[in-house]
Amino acid sequence: MVGVKLSTPLSDLKGVGDVVSRGLGRLGLHTVQDLLEFFPRRWDDYSEVSTISQIRPGLVTVRGRVEHVAHRRSFRNRKLSVTEAIIADSTGTIRAVWFNQPFIKAQLKEGETYALRGKFEFKSNFLSLQNPVIEPIKADQPPGTHGHIIPTYKENNAITSKLIAKLVAQVLVCVDELEDGMPPEVLRQEGLMSYGQSIRELHQPTSAAMLQAARDRLAFEELFMLMVTSLAIKQDIQTEPARAIEFDVTKLRPALDSLKFSLTGAQKKTAWVILQDMGRTKPMNRLLEGDVGSGKTIVALLAAYMANTQGYQVALMVPTEILARQHVVSASKLLEPLGVSVGLLVGSLKPSEKQTVKASIASHAIQLVIGTHALLEESVVFANLGLVIIDEQHRFGVSQRRLLKAQSEVMPHVLTMTATPIPRSLALVVYGELDVSIIDELPPGRQAIETKLVAADGRQAMEAHIDELIDQGQQVFVVCPLIDQSDTLGLKSVQAEFTRLSEGVFAHRRLEVLHGKLKAAEKEHIMAEFVAGTIDILIATTVIEVGVDIPNASIMVIESAERFGLAALHQLRGRVGRGAHKSYCYLMSESDNPMTLKRLRAMERTNDGFRLSQIDLEMRGPGEIYGARQHGVLDLRMANVMDTKLVARVRSSAEAFLSSGNMLKYPHILKRLNKLKAITTLD
Repeated sequence: MVGVKLSTPLSDLKGVGDVVSRGLGRLGLHTVQDLLEFFPRRWDDYSEVSTISQIRPGLVTVRGRVEHVAHRRSFRNRKLSVTEAIIADSTGTIRAVWFNQPFIKAQLKEGETYALRGKFEFKSNFLSLQNPVIEPIKADQPPGTHGHIIPTYKENNAITSKLIAKLVAQVLVCVDELEDGMPPEVLRQEGLMSYGQSIRELHQPTSAAMLQAARDRLAFEELFMLMVTSLAIKQDIQTEPARAIEFDVTKLRPALDSLKFSLTGAQKKTAWVILQDMGRTKPMNRLLEGDVGSGKTIVALLAAYMANTQGYQVALMVPTEILARQHVVSASKLLEPLGVSVGLLVGSLKPSEKQTVKASIASHAIQLVIGTHALLEESVVFANLGLVIIDEQHRFGVSQRRLLKAQSEVMPHVLTMTATPIPRSLALVVYGELDVSIIDELPPGRQAIETKLVAADGRQAMEAHIDELIDQGQQVFVVCPLIDQSDTLGLKSVQAEFTRLSEGVFAHRRLEVLHGKLKAAEKEHIMAEFVAGTIDILIATTVIEVGVDIPNASIMVIESAERFGLAALHQLRGRVGRGAHKSYCYLMSESDNPMTLKRLRAMERTNDGFRLSQIDLEMRGPGEIYGARQHGVLDLRMANVMDTKLVARVRSSAEAFLSSGNMLKYPHILKRLNKLKAITTLD
């Protein structure tokens, strides 16, 4: 198309009127560049055509003439429509079936020849092609020449995949104008095609091999930029000085002797590495991973005690006030008898209480302060901050580091903890700037939790079992995704479930609700009552997801379980199994979605958080699991972070590029790096 540029509005293209323009806009497509970088969601390969007599169950492509086509309602389910066609070639006939796609009948003409690609499988007592994609071809076209690979794009009511393909064909002349985000020397070393060529191959593949090469190139770039960014952040941190907090086992001995249990081998190993890190004059930046209940907190408190014994203050930041208050109790029990003063700073404190705490922090009267993001207020001034511990925040951003550095003159050591296990390959991508330690064993005595997926017809039996356990003195969590009922979403809510249970099957029990809208004092009072055993059933939102430790609570019921990811379900399940009782987790779901049920069944099969994390990653993608989609950080369109060989190759290449010092030669790459730095390191 003459005169078309990357910045050309799509409304200038042939065939784009007002309706189409608005439809493209809803897909986020406004300019030629947007269109070129709108990747297909799949590719249908019609190049390997099988004769009907040769095909076996699985994904197949056949070429044949439509002998007959009909459309009807399902006999069993009147809401389901079925389109059926008989396809024939010289070797035989095959049945093709489409569900709820009545428009297919109009697309297929009896006597015409088509290529069809879909799954050939046994269903409803027939072997048939299920929902195949169709492509018209000329009857006299030789069988080996159909051969092209058809991309399929995301659609909406106004925009079809075929329309997008036609528009792309008009503007492919512009692909070489696209800026290549990769350094030329890396492309040469890794044998990767240019960005422009890879975009051309995505939209109009010349062969299956070239399409794969294009996808590999784009996957490499996605991971390369994340790796370079995280490694650059790591370099930046390592250029900062830090105060060495020397490891002295004689100073640590009182804390070890006061423990009522022995540390596991994994706890000892990770504690040793952390204490060695803190003894260096470069700031520690370490991620401590461990499954629910593996004992990360005690390792962190030992590191805090080591800093306190040498005159340094420690800040422990947590995501919720409930968890902050619980940490204060456990830290005070361990450290105050050893002479360490522990303080609490959260948003709900009265202004006068806040002022008192802040004054104690500034004067060093408080040695270990535990709180929420209130710790980052500019009015909080530390006397001698040496260590920051972040619990379940995943990321501690550059801006937060600078704020604490401004208060403490030099960069404090930072220890981040998470109970959301992360596969090693993902950790290298997401947390490349962090050194990673893993507590990979549970303390002895942790109860195995029996997990069951329960449908609506199993609720009565489940509730009868729970009633028996309450009679034995045990307590129950019931978790709902909503606080108040929503007619549109149809999900369980805390308030509605409280009404149902307190007026029905558990009318004779003591019930209470807990959620984020309650005032801090109310939440603290309710948790204290639950700990004391005066509440039988606590109906809550995920406010209890992290860290809440009630040994007598042995039953976890999760309503509308399909609404939670496996990581969140595993965290919630980890609130029970902490005492002497056999513990249960019931996943309530009325979903009939096969993928959803497969995901929930994984919870029944394993209590291993690392295995569940891998399953979640494979099924849902890294962005959805780790909350990064809001920033677009892990919206990986081509890269598979489970490909450990690719991750290792990209990391090696990123390290070599950074050490070469060539970054300044590429201002556009530096600009992209700085943008990624901002969004990958801020909470």
